[in-house]
Amino acid sequence: MPQTTPQSFIYHKDLPSEVVPVLIDVISTSDWDRYSETLTEPQRVFAGERRFVGETGQRLRLPEADGRVKRVVLGVGETDDAGEMRVGSLSGSLPSGYYKFGRLPREMDARLASIAWGLGAYRFDRYLSDKNDPAVLVLDDADAVSVEILATVNATALCRDLINTPAGDMGPIALEQAARDLAQKFEADVTSVVGEDLLEQNYPMIHAVGRAAHEAPRLVEFEWGDPSHPRLAIIGKGITFDTGGVNMKSAAGARIMKKDMGGAAHALALSHLIMATNLPVRLHCLLAIAENAVSANAYRPGDILSSRLGLTVEIDNTDAEGRLVLGDALTKATESDPAFMIDFATLTGAARVALGPHLPPMFCNRTAPIEAVTRHGTAQLDPVWNMPLWQPYNSMLSSPIASLKNSGGGFAGAVTAALFLERFVKNTPWMHFDTYGWNPATRPGHPKGGDMYAVRAVHAWLKAGGLNARLSE
Repeated sequence: MPQTTPQSFIYHKDLPSEVVPVLIDVISTSDWDRYSETLTEPQRVFAGERRFVGETGQRLRLPEADGRVKRVVLGVGETDDAGEMRVGSLSGSLPSGYYKFGRLPREMDARLASIAWGLGAYRFDRYLSDKNDPAVLVLDDADAVSVEILATVNATALCRDLINTPAGDMGPIALEQAARDLAQKFEADVTSVVGEDLLEQNYPMIHAVGRAAHEAPRLVEFEWGDPSHPRLAIIGKGITFDTGGVNMKSAAGARIMKKDMGGAAHALALSHLIMATNLPVRLHCLLAIAENAVSANAYRPGDILSSRLGLTVEIDNTDAEGRLVLGDALTKATESDPAFMIDFATLTGAARVALGPHLPPMFCNRTAPIEAVTRHGTAQLDPVWNMPLWQPYNSMLSSPIASLKNSGGGFAGAVTAALFLERFVKNTPWMHFDTYGWNPATRPGHPKGGDMYAVRAVHAWLKAGGLNARLSE
């Protein structure tokens, strides 16, 4: 299927012939003196009056002799962790029109700067009557680099849109439809198991978590790609709203729980990227979808659930529901003997306490992929941080009346949640991301609201042949 061009980009061949794009020059402080020598005397005076010297975050719209702005200068200082993402702060603030990169620092990657442009230009305006036209960046025509830029920005927008949409419009039915729409776009084969059929087909934990809601729980999965390629299973937690169940959340805790399907949004975004860039992968995407609601038939603390794997689970806390639905989905994924499994889940507040909202913890039951994914994440300005599957903490999940319980208590919450999931992957190579899925405040390339983490890092690893590396160690 052809790749859709986001509104914030246009191919050079599609640019109206009469349009001359405004040039964007990104300048460090050490380059400013040399760069300023290329300007006219009035432009140097104009910059001096505004004390522009290329410091981080400084912006300057330079007029020509006729008074028109034909050049925009962005200062990035010298050492800045935001790097290319600084360009994302520019795209969201410039007036509508056409722009093109003119000069970039030698150490700046034009591809990543273009991605940052698209990430920063994102706006969730579905419910707004006033919709502003974005600033548009001109790309070279549809080569592999441009296709990857557009695919990355589209995948991020998909993830953000799904998370930002209120639960009233993004319940289990709508989330399944989003998966079906994506599968149809790339001609993937999609199936679902819904409601009471979950019990018939042995997904008891997904059913238990979602049975109290007015829209039935479901497992949605699709497959794509050449069966001869390495099989990759991507699993997403799709809790479309999390009340906490009988262990109900506070008002503050429930306020942004529309984002609790963020793991499914991440799984769809990574699947989108894989298919749009045609990676040599046999893709199997599984979404465990439910709303954790409260009604007379809601599951309760103290209940014991069976699972697809055959383990029994004592419910210590109904607000630890994501790991339950993932348990059944992970078990299903292992049954096709994948080369690797990756799950995404907005799983624990403990992960946010440990690493904050912007750095997702990564857990892996193999050592070989950890360094590679971390390295690619750093290079893509999409950082991740390895956390331990500390086996002695399995004792925190012990139950005297079941195989295990679903909560380990107040200590090491992100670790015990990951250890719970590990019980359902058997010995399959597996990686787990405990992602927040939300950006509390706008920063370069990342508007406030639903956001995507770790997906670009993983895609870069896969593109570099990650599935062909040593995954058994």
